[in-house]
Amino acid sequence: MAHSPAYYLNASSFGPAWDELGGAGRRAMLIEILAQVSSEALQGETLEAVLQRIVDCIARRLPVTIASIILLDEEGAHFVQEVWSGILALDLPSGLPWPVTIGASGRCARTGQPQLISNVQGDADYVPGNIDVKSEYLVPIRHRDRLHGVLNLESTSAEFFTAEVCSAFDAIAGQVAGAIHFARVVRDLEIANRKLRQLSMSDGLTGIANRRCFDERIALEWARHSAEQRSLALLLVDVDCFKPLNDARGHLHGDECLRELANVCIGVLRGQDDLVARYGGEEFALLLPGCDLRSARRVAERLRRGVESLALPHLTSPVAPYVTVSVGVSAVVPPSVQSSDALIAAADRALYIGKARGRNRVVARIVAGDEFSGDIC
Repeated sequence: MAHSPAYYLNASSFGPAWDELGGAGRRAMLIEILAQVSSEALQGETLEAVLQRIVDCIARRLPVTIASIILLDEEGAHFVQEVWSGILALDLPSGLPWPVTIGASGRCARTGQPQLISNVQGDADYVPGNIDVKSEYLVPIRHRDRLHGVLNLESTSAEFFTAEVCSAFDAIAGQVAGAIHFARVVRDLEIANRKLRQLSMSDGLTGIANRRCFDERIALEWARHSAEQRSLALLLVDVDCFKPLNDARGHLHGDECLRELANVCIGVLRGQDDLVARYGGEEFALLLPGCDLRSARRVAERLRRGVESLALPHLTSPVAPYVTVSVGVSAVVPPSVQSSDALIAAADRALYIGKARGRNRVVARIVAGDEFSGDIC
């Protein structure tokens, strides 16, 4: 078992010590600690911070030499995380992960039952952490059918773990289980929400970004490039004569063609900042941050040639016996007085010109105020 460097929590500032109290005083302290642990378990912080405050509270208020919470992996076969408080005087023989086949904590996890060890010297499974420890109490941390770990308490007193004290620790273990369960529910919800967002921003057919993702990203990049005064480029890619291909070969073949073209688009991206999205039915958009017009045109030409090299049959096309694309390119250092619509409009106009000139070509146009400059073929 691995522990952090030892430290001691002084109980003198928290009212009378345990040994100074009578039966009624001890019961009142246990109730007070239960209330405090319950409050800590509801705090909206990281799980580790919550558990740390719980074991600190136990070690600070009670004659417990070591208080620890040891968490299990999903399979319940290994202890993988420990949060602890108290005085550790010995180096323990093994670190995490720690199999449940060894140690008293492992026995507690294997059996799923509390383990009261009145004399640690007489227990073959006890793993010493402090030579002065006389007794130990271990409680399964369980929420319904899920065993999350073990609450481990060690004391220098052989008489400390009375039935009343053990009952209080049983209740604390239940509160810890609730805190762990709540934290894991929140974690799972966050993961599920991230996945849902990813799905909402992805095109179901091609797996690339969808129009919604593109719209959000171009707005962000436009603002960023305007502030940094850097060039932002856009490629709009359209499959030439796609409807005749669908009519002749069927929509399943057309869908497969779009997936192939999406892969070609991915292949020409320059890095992680570039984005390829399905912009429309057979239209793709490539957003190239930090890219000027001539560099963007070179990317577009690589893309056009890459589609040609696939040689996907298209016998009904008047352009070529294989699938081709037309690409409109635009780039601008975004002025603060314009929106990204100007960049999209320039690329769309360039695409229209390319199609009018016979398709299977790249046309690039510069955004200049509200006007378009001459195209660069």
